[in-house]
Amino acid sequence: MGKHSLETIKKLVKEEDVEFIRLQFTDKMGTLKNIAVTASQLDRIFEEPFTIPGNGEKEMIPCGSRELYLKPDLDTFMILPWRPQQGKVARMICDVTKTDGTPCAASPRNILARTVEKAKKEGYELKIGYGCEFFLFHTDENGMPTVFTHEQAGFMDMSPVDLGENTRRDIILCLEEMGFNVESSYHAMAPGQHRIDFGQSEAMDAADHMVTFRSAVKAIAKRFGLHATFMPKPNDNAEGSGLHMSVSLMKNGKNLFAGKEEGSLSKEAAWFAGGVLNHAASMALVTSPFVNSYKRLSWMKEKGRSIFYMPAFQSPKKARLELFSPDAAADPYVSAALCLEAGLEGIRRRMEPEDLSGNFDILPDNLYEAIEAFRHDFFVQGILGEDFCREYCKAKKKEWQEYASHVTEWEISRYLYRI
Repeated sequence: MGKHSLETIKKLVKEEDVEFIRLQFTDKMGTLKNIAVTASQLDRIFEEPFTIPGNGEKEMIPCGSRELYLKPDLDTFMILPWRPQQGKVARMICDVTKTDGTPCAASPRNILARTVEKAKKEGYELKIGYGCEFFLFHTDENGMPTVFTHEQAGFMDMSPVDLGENTRRDIILCLEEMGFNVESSYHAMAPGQHRIDFGQSEAMDAADHMVTFRSAVKAIAKRFGLHATFMPKPNDNAEGSGLHMSVSLMKNGKNLFAGKEEGSLSKEAAWFAGGVLNHAASMALVTSPFVNSYKRLSWMKEKGRSIFYMPAFQSPKKARLELFSPDAAADPYVSAALCLEAGLEGIRRRMEPEDLSGNFDILPDNLYEAIEAFRHDFFVQGILGEDFCREYCKAKKKEWQEYASHVTEWEISRYLYRI
């Protein structure tokens, strides 16, 4: 049974003085979009389809339909505590459907929904806890973001060295007010870099929370005169930001990743990792979706980092794998769908990995290589669907071509006076 009904939402809207409701969805690139309606329109958005533009040159979601509809998920209703306390703002995350009400297959949330449903029919449930890194930078005199920070804090440093501690504290308080299960937060490796870890929850809930989390971080950082960015590698000589996925696979209420001996991982955990590692290179187009993403991966390769990490645990319920390859800009819906499907393939085929942890060296060196790996992996394409793959690849090819033709400051400084 769901957490909310329309009647309970209407009651909350009235009691909490909610004036605006944001109907949110993610486009094909995983970017959060929204349409705001007043609270007076609450009945209407459930009585008749709420239309968004469909096909066009700047099509947000390829669906083969002139118009697309937003279908709000009642259980995602949430008041945004960083908005005004008088005339509050709430959000509902929406499924995108065609005019006949059928789900749009290329919508990232629908991709995860059908993957979760498929796994459920086989008795499986994926639990995910995201750990997300981000940077807090200063803005210039015009309010535009920079890549500059005054602090020089490092891993798990405290104030007064960690100058972003107060911002991070307010972010945590807002998240907990919204019911998020925040396990920990701390200063990450690079100056100005922070990390927040969430407890595990059902895959869809975890992905919904992650897209809201990014909005919350940016909004609260702005209050402090800072710019929060999830750009994978904003600085040359510093760590990049990842979207680490702590995953456990459940079946009949049992954690399949728990081994027979205390603190050990099962064969299923190894096979799951083997399936993900088998498709990691082609999944990179989604888990490392931008030109800049491969600057982070290059750094990870130089450091000899592992794709999977096996954290210590005592209770069998806590047995898990942590996937480190997705970056902070990755779409949490599609990344989770690919991880689940690839892992289950590994279990079905009993794919023993040569090295359970894997190595970043197996991942592409740049966006072009990622596109090529994606194009040749029909298993991954089958998960995402023809419409999504066609339009997503088209957008990624355009991004690579624009980058490849751009003359950078590095090239000017290196070649202009020599040649």
